[in-house]
Amino acid sequence: MPQVGDAAPEFSLPETGDARVSLTGFRGRRNVLVVFHPFSFNGTCESEMCELRDNADSYDDHDTEIVSISCDAWRIRQAWKRQIEGHGRFLSDFWPHGEASRAYGVFDERWGAPRRATFLIDKQGIVRYTVSLDIDARRDQLEYLSAVAALG
Repeated sequence: MPQVGDAAPEFSLPETGDARVSLTGFRGRRNVLVVFHPFSFNGTCESEMCELRDNADSYDDHDTEIVSISCDAWRIRQAWKRQIEGHGRFLSDFWPHGEASRAYGVFDERWGAPRRATFLIDKQGIVRYTVSLDIDARRDQLEYLSAVAALG
């Protein structure tokens, strides 16, 4: 798992059938809050993503893109985004299954899905904050806002 000060592993994941999003696409332009979560249409995942949505202005004010990643197929990701009126990019790590989650060291083999993990990556591609919890835990998003504000 990348630690604070490490270069963030690259990823290129589908957002839709014909659109992919890569980490390098944000380099030099935006910080990236990468939020791994196990499943779409899950109560804890939904409350976390809705809290991010409700604080979207704070992230935008600090040039930070929210990128959520799970192993659900891209169509499921986009249906869920519409349902919860999500903010940011909802990416699919479906195939090769869990490739990005594995690169970040957060893939849980028992569930076939990522643990709840978050990485704040600055505009140069360096990890500036990280947290990784079990699938059934809930993250404290006030920590995200503090970490984002500390980037300046």
